[in-house]
Amino acid sequence: MTQPEQAPRAAAPTAVPPADRTTTLAIGGMTCGACVGRVERKLGRLTGVSASVNLATARARIDHPAAVSVTDLVATVEAAGFTAHLPEAAPAAPRPDEAGPPAAASAAGPSADAEEPADDRPDARPEDGDGAGAERRRLLLTAALALPVLALSMVPGWQFRNWQWLCFMLAAPVAVWGAAPFHVRALRGLRHGAATMDTLVSLGVAASFGWSTYALFLGGAGTPGMTMPFSLLPAAGDGTSHLYLEAAVGVPLFVLAGRRMEARARRGTGAALRSLAELAAKEVSVPGPDGTERRIPIARLGVGDRFLVRPGERVATDGTVRTGSSALDLSLITGESHPVEVGPGATVVGGAVNSGGLLEVRADAVGGDTQLARITRLVEDAQTGKTRAQRLADAVAAVFVPAVLTIAVTVLGFWLGAGADPQAAVTAAVAVLVVACPCALGLATPTALLAATGRGAQLGILVSGPQALERLRRIDTVVLDKTGTLTTGRMTVRDVTHRTDGRDPDEVLRLAATVEQCSEHPVARAVLGHVRDHRPAVRLEPAAAVRDFTATPGFGVRGALDGRTVTVVRPPDDPTGLPAPLPEAVRAAGAAGRTAVLVTVDGTPEAVLALGDALRPDGYRAVDHLRRLGVRPVLATGDRAATARVVARQLAITEVHAQARPHDKAALVTTLQEHGGRVAVVGDGVNDAAALALADLGIAMGGGTDAAIGAADVTLVREDLQAIADAVRLARRTLGTIRANLFWAFGYNLVTVPLAAVGLLNPMLAAAAMSASSLLVVGNSLRLRAWQPPSATRGTRRSTAASRHRTNGTWESA
Repeated sequence: MTQPEQAPRAAAPTAVPPADRTTTLAIGGMTCGACVGRVERKLGRLTGVSASVNLATARARIDHPAAVSVTDLVATVEAAGFTAHLPEAAPAAPRPDEAGPPAAASAAGPSADAEEPADDRPDARPEDGDGAGAERRRLLLTAALALPVLALSMVPGWQFRNWQWLCFMLAAPVAVWGAAPFHVRALRGLRHGAATMDTLVSLGVAASFGWSTYALFLGGAGTPGMTMPFSLLPAAGDGTSHLYLEAAVGVPLFVLAGRRMEARARRGTGAALRSLAELAAKEVSVPGPDGTERRIPIARLGVGDRFLVRPGERVATDGTVRTGSSALDLSLITGESHPVEVGPGATVVGGAVNSGGLLEVRADAVGGDTQLARITRLVEDAQTGKTRAQRLADAVAAVFVPAVLTIAVTVLGFWLGAGADPQAAVTAAVAVLVVACPCALGLATPTALLAATGRGAQLGILVSGPQALERLRRIDTVVLDKTGTLTTGRMTVRDVTHRTDGRDPDEVLRLAATVEQCSEHPVARAVLGHVRDHRPAVRLEPAAAVRDFTATPGFGVRGALDGRTVTVVRPPDDPTGLPAPLPEAVRAAGAAGRTAVLVTVDGTPEAVLALGDALRPDGYRAVDHLRRLGVRPVLATGDRAATARVVARQLAITEVHAQARPHDKAALVTTLQEHGGRVAVVGDGVNDAAALALADLGIAMGGGTDAAIGAADVTLVREDLQAIADAVRLARRTLGTIRANLFWAFGYNLVTVPLAAVGLLNPMLAAAAMSASSLLVVGNSLRLRAWQPPSATRGTRRSTAASRHRTNGTWESA
């Protein structure tokens, strides 16, 4: 799938022309980190192209200029000896000829132009589709032929007369047909001048079987009645050439079995992403103009269409409830454990389960524009990235196979030159070939990222990539926005104070509410809601009637209506100059922890509105958990100092920066960084975007503006501040898992290759160890799927400060 490139948060300088497109290709035939390095190098030689290849997902994410076509990319990958194709798009149902909204892609699919079929998911290897049954049969037949050979070779008491010839007949099809995938890929790599893991396996099998053939026909091992003791270590020569048929059959058997188990385990790491895809509805019920109802494919639903959601059904796409009321279960999307009540005018998210009554919903977004589709894309993008440690591992893997081949040849020559028995020299060389494992190097990070990003999505934590995880693990300071972050963002007007002998109160509210229709800020919704609920007689003009509308982040809004200039802004720091009784209203609002808003008409102050916003009930515990993790909380708000202090006192935050406009927040971040802090910013509004982009890590609330989410590295989908602490814990656990994987991958090779080189490792045991090394890496990553935040995070205990929850709060004008 190809999509326009989104500008990264902080781009590194580069000498190549900037890429303006991003294409994802499914790559077939990769088996180890050396394959990854070869594909990336081949693609990187194209002008302006950079690629990140993921072994666990068998995908390549390629940034390239428009001048480089997808055909060029596919041809380059194929020239490297692999297969490549675009992820297949699911066929969209044709839209009927009658008039209606344009066809759209799946309402909750990964993207508007490409939906991945079941056999081409990110976690599925391309070669495991139609050939899965054939590979399983190959493994079963290989096992059936190999097990008798292993038993006879390892148990001398079972070795009857001419047993070696039976083993030879059983081993021949294993060495040729059972190991055929390794031979084919090794020859393909040889044609392209490259060596991979398959090269090592193929050479190991060929050397073991070739030596055994020589021993049987020319070395005296074919003599009737010959017996061969089994030893874990190479035995000294006794004049008769030993057989290594157990290695010739054991190597392909263990590698085939190991790769199959590894593939199943890797598929498990992507289970969370598949569960997201399964939330997408396939069909939807649409009411007709005559009251009839019909089921249509989701691809035919367009923006503005109405659809029905019955109890037990999933909401087909993002929309607004027109009629009906119910409770929606959002646990699979946002991690929220409690159902959310919705009614007419409420927004709903595609994929949510209707737990109550019948709903009629108007579609507001379809295809790749839905929240579920954005979540899926974020998770997919996160899984294609690499940590710095993994890039080092890939660089090592790129030269690993040639280095192992060199070591094997050197070991063979050294043993022969030292006068050792030829079969001992061959044994040591074969063991070196077989035991070396670049697979574990290539899987160390991708499998952990697959499991961690999927688990994060289940917990309502969306991470943009491994670089964000690395920064998230190291943060020591978090700057918290207030409205919509520490508070719910659902403000209400608690009190209205008009100036003495001023304009008609209803007229002032009409002007203020009409101008606020042009804004999306919580204060605008609060003012509009107050007028509609408490002043139904007031008739509002349409938003189009407002002229010269401007919004100043951190200050307020301004517009012209009916020839008058109306402002809804933050009051001055010293309200003494306002007409009575407005100064007292401003001071009273600040003392109560409410937000004061000043309404002026033609420059004359007319009213003060006191707005309240409820603190999130989990706010105190979330801040406390951050502090326990060694993260210093800082409150930065555009509100007045008195209001900010009230909120900070309730949350036990000691460092407060009030009346902070966007540039002030950005300057605060810079100051904290200059003092050595690794700063994260949590926000949800336009006025937070600059600080989010400037911080070491930006965290956006999922209900925030697109500007805030676009500038952030982490998005919290669930409405729970404790998700911040959970994200830090998940990042630390994930990076710890990756470090453990890489330690094992490097340590395994550093220990086993020298042991094999000095003749202390049997080739068959080397094959088993090589297969086990990859399984251990994948199994360690799978542990992240079951990771749970500490019980204290989910506990029902509430501290004394948290129990003093008040339904008041603050607002930053924007």
